[in-house]
Amino acid sequence: MADQEIVERLKIAIGLGCRRGVSLTTLESAIAEALRPLGEVEVCCIASHADKADEAALLALASIRGWPLRLFPAEILAAIQVPNPSSRAASAAGTPSVAEAAALLAADGRELLVAKRIHRGADGLGVTVAIARMSPKRGSLLA
Repeated sequence: MADQEIVERLKIAIGLGCRRGVSLTTLESAIAEALRPLGEVEVCCIASHADKADEAALLALASIRGWPLRLFPAEILAAIQVPNPSSRAASAAGTPSVAEAAALLAADGRELLVAKRIHRGADGLGVTVAIARMSPKRGSLLA
């Protein structure tokens, strides 16, 4: 009998920025597209702007997938250095980054695996996705 090797999957946090009223299908396809290059991963949580606390598709996604949802206020998001700040996000959301900053904050680490990617869904609405590696300490708490 061969020894079974236990392979630990990469633990990640997904940061999401989305237009109000985005569909669940658009969120799911945006995430699937962003995850594709990473292979097998373990999603420990999703994260976004505190203003999205009542966003139906985001709440449904968290519930259906069993992913904890972490929300951060604009001033906390704005304090995070990101590689791709946006003046559009700054004027609309009060922070130059939602997806990248939220992913980094939720991961409690500082390694962005997937920089923000913009996805436009069949509903015509946009979603921004970024993915960060969970810190070993944080990943074990949320796993």
